[in-house]
Amino acid sequence: MSEALWIEAAVRRAGREGWTRETLRRALADCGESPELLSSAFPRGVPGAIEAWVALTDARMDAAAALEDLSSLRTPARIRRVVELRLRLLAPDREALRAALSTLALPWNAPLGLRLLARTASAVWHAAGDRSADFSWYTRRATLAAVYSATLAYWMRPLEPEMEDVLSFLDRRLQDLPQPVRKAA
Repeated sequence: MSEALWIEAAVRRAGREGWTRETLRRALADCGESPELLSSAFPRGVPGAIEAWVALTDARMDAAAALEDLSSLRTPARIRRVVELRLRLLAPDREALRAALSTLALPWNAPLGLRLLARTASAVWHAAGDRSADFSWYTRRATLAAVYSATLAYWMRPLEPEMEDVLSFLDRRLQDLPQPVRKAA
């Protein structure tokens, strides 16, 4: 059975039950697997399952972005579109995401949460077509991590905003970013 199917089953359950070892056991049972396979299916437990879900979402976001012609858009519009694709992918699993963010906020999971945020920021830039290899690689990702975090926090509010409100929020964050200085030719 595919790891992606196990992750999807875990996400469905985590939206109702939270991210626990028991949730992972039940997800395996939902897939027709023995719950005793927990340690081999999810060797790093709940944090590892969340990490696998983030990686799966990054890959799906990248695939969705590849189906679109983003090359005609300016960089902020490309970033906006890729973040929108990611949020739309996550929308059906908001409650699982809320539970995952709570799990990652625990002090012992915070380093993983930061690594996942950095990896997602890099995945967004990659999906948007960034191929930089200089110092700007780091600054772009650090800046996007802050913008994405703020947008995600806005989107996850208890009074769920409409997607257009979230995208307007994202637009304002992107407008606040300093623009690179272009040298005159």
